[in-house]
Amino acid sequence: MAAAVSMPIIFGDERDAIIAKWNQMQAFWGVGKGYYSQQGAPVAFTPDNPFCRFKAVGYNCLPKSKNEDGLLGIVFKKKHSEVSQVQQAIVDKLGQLMGSKPTLSVHVENTVTLPDDQTELIIYVVERQPTGVSRRIPSTELYAFMNQANIKTQLGQMEVVNILPKTGFTAEQLKFYLDNPPAGIDPLLWQQAKLDNPDPESLIPVPMKGFKELHDRLKFQERQTKLHQSRLDLIGQDITEQQRNLANMVARTEQYKRKHLELGHRVLQVMVRQEIYRKLGYAIQADEEQLRVQLEALQGELNAPTQFKGRLNELMSQIRMQNQLVTSRSEANYQLDTAMQLEIRQHLKQQQEGLQHLISIIKDDMEDLKLIEQGLVVDVKQQKR
Repeated sequence: MAAAVSMPIIFGDERDAIIAKWNQMQAFWGVGKGYYSQQGAPVAFTPDNPFCRFKAVGYNCLPKSKNEDGLLGIVFKKKHSEVSQVQQAIVDKLGQLMGSKPTLSVHVENTVTLPDDQTELIIYVVERQPTGVSRRIPSTELYAFMNQANIKTQLGQMEVVNILPKTGFTAEQLKFYLDNPPAGIDPLLWQQAKLDNPDPESLIPVPMKGFKELHDRLKFQERQTKLHQSRLDLIGQDITEQQRNLANMVARTEQYKRKHLELGHRVLQVMVRQEIYRKLGYAIQADEEQLRVQLEALQGELNAPTQFKGRLNELMSQIRMQNQLVTSRSEANYQLDTAMQLEIRQHLKQQQEGLQHLISIIKDDMEDLKLIEQGLVVDVKQQKR
């Protein structure tokens, strides 16, 4: 390879220099074949060659599963829907590959959709011993069995393109991996990637060589982004449902408050009548006289021109004046956007509801005062008799 990119000897003239530059370009790209001699076979340039410039380092999540979990990933050249339809048939076929032993059972842990219409089926195998104890076959042992030549041939007939053991790193394996840069990766680039790791406890640097690996990584990220988006959509639906439930609960709470207020007024009326019957035939006491004076003062305050009733009348007159002004200026052309109209309508609606509620409270209080006054008048007449 060094001869192909530096000093090929094919024609023995200046054309060899042109071929050397062409071989250098191919080596930088990581594709093609380099000729360096008339007798020697050409050298294949792959992204793993040390001259390839299109290399980078990314980060993957550290696998959390252990060897004892027995998880094994089998990648099929089929769509997820196709694998789901024949999932039980695949499980039965894997059981046959293991000898159809009654002590072994194949279980599916998960199915994952991969780019390029591929699907990963994650399985584990449980072995039941004669004593009744069951255990999962370790991932490395299961991978070694599936990687045998005869087994691999039969898996190829099932359109299996890859087998991956789902095992994490031990502390020694992780240290060995980080201390030894992958083939074709500059040690300085690898060292800088380890220093730039945003989360060394959860992420691990991985090399990306050539455009194909970069394109595959882009597809995986797009797939993961879609999964995240779908999950966010589900969360958004849950939030919308909770907001709707909250709005219903607030409305019911307001309804119960109004009902409680109405019941409070009814209880007050019952207490007034009961007190009247209880005091029937007795003379007015000092505290009752004092209460009557206070109630009359409250009634006078409510009827005062500068108090609530007067203010309500003033507000009503201002509203009528505004309506007259609007009617008199109907020929003027005013334009408001929809948002402003909704805001003004909502504000006026709230003001109107507040006024109606205040008026209803005042009317109820006036009725209560009249009822108390009538009871007192009846009591006084009976005492005079």
